[in-house]
This record gives sequence, structure tokens and C-alpha cells, in this order.
Amino acid sequence: MEFLVQLEIKVAESWREAIRYDTAHGFTHIDKYNQKGEARKEVLKLNYSEALTRAERDIKGNWSIYRRRFLRGGFP
Repeated sequence: MEFLVQLEIKVAESWREAIRYDTAHGFTHIDKYNQKGEARKEVLKLNYSEALTRAERDIKGNWSIYRRRFLRGGFP
């Protein structure tokens, strides 16, 4: 099983990725982006099922906070 759960935020007329949970590279992790496109990676020590559950809960529960931080120029 592989997955990708991503929050995108509309800036001007384009959608930009802000936070992404995925299993690329064979492990679970989070990539967080700012508006400059800089990224921070956090490795999750969770199996795929646990990471997917966390991703869904985190983004659904915190999207407005992440949006605010992203639009201010920070990392979500």
C-alpha cells in the first residue's frame, strides 16, 4: 500500500502544496513547504496504516492553522 495526502492552498490564481504526507522513498514522512518552495522533511516512525490515519486527522483538524501560517510566509 502506498499513499499521498496533501493540503494545497490557493495563492493568487494558483494552487500551492503546503503539507504532504506520503510513502515515497519507501518510508512514511511529512514534507512541509513555505511559499518560497523551501521544504522540511519529517520522518514518521509509523507503519503505513498509522501514518495514513494521522495524515487524515491532522489535515482535517488543522488545515486552517496550516493555511494561516503558509499565507504568512511560514511553514505549516
